[in-house]
Amino acid sequence: MKKIFLLGIAFVFSFSLVDVASAKTKEEANVYELLNLFGDVMEKTKTSYVEEVTDKKLIESAINGMLSALDPHSSYLDEKSFKYMTEQTKGKFGGLGIEVTMEGGVVKVVSPIDGNPAQKAGIKPGDYITMIDGEQVMGMTLDEAVSKMRGKLGTKVKLQIRRPNEKPFDVTLKRDEIKIQSVKDEIKGDDVIYVRISSFNEDVDTMVKKAVANSQKKLKNKAKGLVLDLRNNPGGLLDQAVAVSDLFLDKGEIVSTRSRNEEDNVKYSAKEGDVLGGLPIVVLINDGSASASEIVAGALQDHKRAVILGEKSFGKGSVQTLIPLANYGAMRLTTARYYTPSGRSIQAKGIEPDVLVKPAKVEVIENEYERSEAELKNALKNDTLADNKSNQKAQNDNELENDYQLSRAVDLVKALGIYTQQ
Repeated sequence: MKKIFLLGIAFVFSFSLVDVASAKTKEEANVYELLNLFGDVMEKTKTSYVEEVTDKKLIESAINGMLSALDPHSSYLDEKSFKYMTEQTKGKFGGLGIEVTMEGGVVKVVSPIDGNPAQKAGIKPGDYITMIDGEQVMGMTLDEAVSKMRGKLGTKVKLQIRRPNEKPFDVTLKRDEIKIQSVKDEIKGDDVIYVRISSFNEDVDTMVKKAVANSQKKLKNKAKGLVLDLRNNPGGLLDQAVAVSDLFLDKGEIVSTRSRNEEDNVKYSAKEGDVLGGLPIVVLINDGSASASEIVAGALQDHKRAVILGEKSFGKGSVQTLIPLANYGAMRLTTARYYTPSGRSIQAKGIEPDVLVKPAKVEVIENEYERSEAELKNALKNDTLADNKSNQKAQNDNELENDYQLSRAVDLVKALGIYTQQ
């Protein structure tokens, strides 16, 4: 019985090997047939299409079609597009200053970039671009649409915008040199450090570290905490997202990337040292916060290092690798998914804020019957009034008055600062 069993196993194994080899041979034959089909289609297109078309255009379009059919972020970049993307990561390029993706066959705005033509014209995250200079976007690839929006500096481009619950409207923008000030910092409410990151370009971690140090110096190391504003931040370089997260974490995992091949999986961990020394952090996000900004928010949230305030983020949880192709631009290929320290994938889900705060306008209700001690006859003067003059600055801070989410974030940092000091 034992021998029969072993022989039976050997027979099945042998049969399986033959079956696998046969399937592999058949698959290879199918590949050759499909390549022949591609050649036939290309030849017929060249000879019979209504207008003359070059081999280069047909092949590049076929490559781009192959990649863009996989997911919204994989594509082929010709030499011009590849140069543009390289310039963009360095923080200086020409165009409209807008980060976009493809959805439902049209261009969807992920985020306008601070201080640039699109943002100044009032374009918002979630807007859809349906026409460019009178031409329908439907049927274009993302790179074709982006290429049409770019152009010579100073020239104009007309976009038709479709916004949820509104009628389509046109916006005319003047193309400009896009210079990204990736990091800006201020003091809010007298004792709260405010740092805004508009995109994760080169050296952002160095700029953030410098901004925090300068603010601490101004406040004589009496800061209550930090508001890190990642709203409408479309992302950028993975290594910069890791480095910025590391500034505020002492230890532990920041993010992991998982590829199809297990040997390509990577885990990024924090090094010792927190530039804030444990002071409270509130991170602001919204539906324009994507990719690298979601990595930072997710890492700080999972480590309970920050309170995430605002609205649910965009939900881009994939990693793209830029692969240069000698003399022919590059291919942008989705090669991995990323996961937060707790193992969460935010792909198509986003980061949920700890405190949901939607944009709002707050109206101050004046009380004509309000009374105070100061109005009473012969009331004693406050001999420390000079020390409290700086409090007026917070009340007169126009940006806080006009930005409800930021105002809530500053208040929360102040409250957490008081609590942790106690």
